[in-house]
Amino acid sequence: MSVRLKLALSYAGFVTLAGSLVLAAVLVFLRCYLSDGVLFTFSRLVPNRPDPLHAFAPVAAAVFAFLLVFGVAGGWLLASRMLTPLTRITDATRRAANGSLSHRIQLEGRKDEFRELADAFDTMLLRLEAHVAEQQRFAANSSHELRTPLAITQTLLDVARNDPNRDTGELVDRLHAVNTRAIDLTEALLLLSRADRRSYTREHVDLSLIAEEAAETLLPLAEKRGLTIETSGDITPTNGSHALLLQMTTNLVHNAIVHNLPEQGTVWVTTTVHPETVVLTVENTGEKLAPQLVSTLVEPFQRGNERIHADHAGVGLGLAIVKSIAQAHDGALALTPRPAGGLRVTVQLPAAPPHTGR
Repeated sequence: MSVRLKLALSYAGFVTLAGSLVLAAVLVFLRCYLSDGVLFTFSRLVPNRPDPLHAFAPVAAAVFAFLLVFGVAGGWLLASRMLTPLTRITDATRRAANGSLSHRIQLEGRKDEFRELADAFDTMLLRLEAHVAEQQRFAANSSHELRTPLAITQTLLDVARNDPNRDTGELVDRLHAVNTRAIDLTEALLLLSRADRRSYTREHVDLSLIAEEAAETLLPLAEKRGLTIETSGDITPTNGSHALLLQMTTNLVHNAIVHNLPEQGTVWVTTTVHPETVVLTVENTGEKLAPQLVSTLVEPFQRGNERIHADHAGVGLGLAIVKSIAQAHDGALALTPRPAGGLRVTVQLPAAPPHTGR
């Protein structure tokens, strides 16, 4: 049976049961308070009328039948009216299943359970539509980025084939550089997919030690570019993947080094602990950045106009990977342009109890 029919029958059964109880109460009242003497007197005074107890039976049957019909009809109408919002929600669900994510229920009326369900469904559709659009942009950008090194490789091979006397050493060097970039891009895409799936084992880690490790690893690059790395902060315990959190921190420090002043620049790496969160902050000197540009840097393959052809510019997934790793650890990422120039990146993660080593 449909839900509408079940509601109608339930309503009819309730109305009929309530009416039957009322009729039974009246019958009990008549039996208790109308004595035999009263009934005898009534029959002598009204000889052509049956006694009230016998007359009550057909009336009760008629009322019972009326209540049953009324309950079914009224229950069906009420159920139809009550289930109208559910019909709209079902229609929106079918449209979403067929690929139409732009449809919204937008249920009017008072805020009841159906309105809350419809609003929650609209919110889900909104987020799902944004997520699908983001994935489509990511797939298109990934295809474009992966096609570029392959096209360059094809061009270099065509040139070498058409010019047998060309220096093969230069060709090998260029092919090696292009192949390295393609490998880096592929590994970055795999790492991003791994972070999105949250396929890692959680363990107790100290974010301050990870920050020191990342800074020490990238110190030669900073010295080569004439930069200074300053690390400071508290012990910041959290739970997560050491490898992913190290990759996240390394990406942040690497970006801070690459996108810095040509010389005499500085990178600050700081960790702080709060009652419920731990915070990693990476700041760097550099050119002044517009807030509109900063808000797009976490999108995949968004580097900014001046960053595309810089040395060690990466594959355009650095901050996208940082964002995915932070979200995979139930954290949040925030980017803020520094007033004096450069960028401040803050990663906030849930804090963990200090590790006792037992």
